[in-house]
Order: sequence, then C-alpha cells, then structure tokens
Amino acid sequence: MSRKPPTALLIIDMINAFDFAGARKLFHETRKIVKHISELKSRARRVHCPVIYCNDNFGEWRSDFKAVVAACTGEHKPARELILSIAPEAEDYFILKPRHSAFYETALESLLEDLRVERLVLCGIAGDGCIHATATDAHMRKYEVAVVRDATASQTAARNRTALSHLENAKYASLCAASRTRL
Repeated sequence: MSRKPPTALLIIDMINAFDFAGARKLFHETRKIVKHISELKSRARRVHCPVIYCNDNFGEWRSDFKAVVAACTGEHKPARELILSIAPEAEDYFILKPRHSAFYETALESLLEDLRVERLVLCGIAGDGCIHATATDAHMRKYEVAVVRDATASQTAARNRTALSHLENAKYASLCAASRTRL
C-alpha cells in the first residue's frame, strides 16, 4: 500500500478588503465559495492537515498578518462577515506575499519543508491570478498540486474555468470538488 503524502491546505488571498477596481465582481463570485473553504478548513483540522493562509500584504510593508486581518474586517468593510467566517485561528500558519505567487519572495517553501509537505491543496482567489501563479510555482517545485474548483473564484465564472482548465490541461494541477478533496 502506498503512503499518503503529507498535505497542506493553502487558503489564498481570502483576507481581502475588496476595495479595488473590479472588486465588486470578485466579491460576488467569492461569496459562492466561502462555505466550501470553511468545510475544507474544518476537515483539515480534523485530520491534522496544516492550514496556511497566503495573503497579499497590499503594499503595507510594516504590517503583519494580524494587521491585515484587522484592516479587512473593519466595521464598514464589505467583506467583514465573510472574512470573519473563515478567519485564521491560532494554530493556522500565514505567509504575507508581495506578488501573485505564494512562493515568490516568501518563506512558504521553508515552511512546507519544515512541515514535510509533499502535496498542496489550493483554494481562494483569484483562480486566474494568484491561484494560477501559486499552482504553477508549486508544480515547478515538484509538489503534487490539487486546486479545489468550487472553492476558487475569479472575477467571472468563465475566467475561473479557463484558468483552472489550463492548470489541469498543462498537468500543473489536478482539479477536485471540495467534498471529494483528499486532505
């Protein structure tokens, strides 16, 4: 019997103020995936799979992850309730990233090495940006990569399908449904 590779769940860019050009469309699509991300996170917790939040720092070079969460959940922020429903917990890991890929100029690779992770399950936003870039970089680093299609969103469903289809067709990642995702 083959050994199950150690897996980590990466939740990408879900801590977001949604206050940029195009945010309204992305927020609309993101609301559809939050339930699936919450379920994945609960399942990961039950099977002791590490949960790693990988998030933009929004150019705030003096911030930390708690400051990013606080800024995105302010009283009048549009995604406040959405973010609070999936907010990081004390045992979760976090990586602040300066660009699209969660690997680019971050400590993610070192963290995954320390955790002995060989397989990554990606979810979050945007499928045609940060998810795609992170999956591609993970593939280049020889990780087994799965992208959860119903827990990933882009500004439009069509853009998301196209991006995820490219990852699958290029064999950079396998696609799966949240309910069938192996953690």
